[in-house]
Amino acid sequence: MKEGRYGLVLPMNKISMNNKRFVVVGATGMVGHEMLAVLSEHHVPYANVVPVASEKSAGQFVKYGNTQLAVSTLDSVDFHVFDIALFSAGSEVSAVYAPIAANAGCVVIDNSSYFRGHDDVALIVPEVNMTDISKYSNKRLIANPNCSTIQVVMVLKPLHDMFGLRELVMSTYQATSGAGQKAVNELLEQISTLKAGRVVCTQYFRKQIAFNAIPQIDNFSELGYTREELKMMNETRKILGVGDIITTATCVRIPVVTGHAVSVFAKFAEDIDIHRTIIALNEFPGVKVVDDNATYTYATPIDAAGGNDVLVSRMRRHPNLKNALSFWCVSDNLRKGAALNAVQIASRL
Repeated sequence: MKEGRYGLVLPMNKISMNNKRFVVVGATGMVGHEMLAVLSEHHVPYANVVPVASEKSAGQFVKYGNTQLAVSTLDSVDFHVFDIALFSAGSEVSAVYAPIAANAGCVVIDNSSYFRGHDDVALIVPEVNMTDISKYSNKRLIANPNCSTIQVVMVLKPLHDMFGLRELVMSTYQATSGAGQKAVNELLEQISTLKAGRVVCTQYFRKQIAFNAIPQIDNFSELGYTREELKMMNETRKILGVGDIITTATCVRIPVVTGHAVSVFAKFAEDIDIHRTIIALNEFPGVKVVDDNATYTYATPIDAAGGNDVLVSRMRRHPNLKNALSFWCVSDNLRKGAALNAVQIASRL
């Protein structure tokens, strides 16, 4: 078992969850499919996994390893017979059914945004703040953070521990899969339409997404920030326990299918040492530095897609501010940004 600078690193394939029964709510969605894939990769028997979706999915089957599982409807589920419920069916479903599952004895790990800001609910990235669960009164309900937030705090945690985070500016470049299958379909359909020389129409997005960048994710708040931007700002402070830092975010949707990227500018209480930074990041579980200007080596969303790590590139200390660092990080938004993080929480429990 590896002992790292940040404590015991538990390889996922060494953690047995074989005796736990899982219900995956929202199993026919993109994140739901990925949750099933991650559970299968870590050898949870198919007999211990029940996929659940809405009435319109009744009679469907979903892939689980080399087998197919029948989809149950949400109203037919008896949560008393399950140990862990993984929710990824949206805030409206979580608001109603997550408390029902928790009251039935399930530990609920919810991927929606509904519970993330609740004062009695822990918001967890296992490598960063797993012990925070003990601080919150609601022990049977755990929130999975925003996908972009997860990859940023994975990088910031070791840096904050060394140098003391004070200010944070984040700009995201988020893949269409973060908005679901309909968003991905619209991107692909628009590309085909443009190649055929026809005029595109928009349905899911307010602007054309193909060959474009849209500086809006989620609805606008009265402050002028989008809800996605406020999520990143608030969740980062909650996870890192830095309620007093100055932070801002701009969230942009780009024409990529899988893999979120975030550009970060951070100021710290102490001067940055790049050599120490690289060592600390490479020691941190789930983070990998991919950064060599001499060979044009840096990570892109395609490099992260299908993988479990957060890849960090373009690290540079500000030329005039010795306590300021800029970096670029990418991660698979469906895996570490959602499904993998949820399963890791379940395994650490």
